[in-house]
Amino acid sequence: MARLFVIFAKREPTAVILRRGPSAWYHIIQWDTVRDTFVHGAWIKGRIYEEKCDVSPDGRLLLYFVHQGSRVRTEFTDAWTAISRVPWLQALVVWPQGTTYGGGGRFVGDSTIALRGVLDSPLADFPLRGIRVVSAETPVHQPTDDVPGADWCGRDHRDQVVFSRAGQLFRRRNGRDTLVADFTDLKPGPRPAPAWASHLR
Repeated sequence: MARLFVIFAKREPTAVILRRGPSAWYHIIQWDTVRDTFVHGAWIKGRIYEEKCDVSPDGRLLLYFVHQGSRVRTEFTDAWTAISRVPWLQALVVWPQGTTYGGGGRFVGDSTIALRGVLDSPLADFPLRGIRVVSAETPVHQPTDDVPGADWCGRDHRDQVVFSRAGQLFRRRNGRDTLVADFTDLKPGPRPAPAWASHLR
């Protein structure tokens, strides 16, 4: 069964939807929260820790933390923190983690981040270029309890309740629930990221 986790950009009316399902797969979807339009991006076979991810205030960048056992003997190690262009996972900067303890972080500016428990330097092939790392609080993203029984629940830029159940996204207005999008039938379809996703700007 598909499950959704949404992270809103702080300044722009956009969000990233992390869709899990089948269980070993994640799909990244960009959501224009004004027009309710969607751009489908990366698929990855692994485990993304949604609560440890974040979106830049301008909605352009995704900071994500992933565990992927198939990379255990590579320089990535089996878990790493990275930054990519939304809605792709083409890493621009990579910090090997080697454990699922810690990892991830938060944006404190459009290109400024605070990391959680990352001890190693970025990989040489994915250098820290155009991104600044500072020391700051790095709370994880937590759903709200506005809709009991929802898989995920939060509030959008207009302070409206948004929630998901079984791969469907809903918005609640004046006590009425409206289906925004249905992502239940999506199947893994990995494809290369476009060329622009390999550049910070």
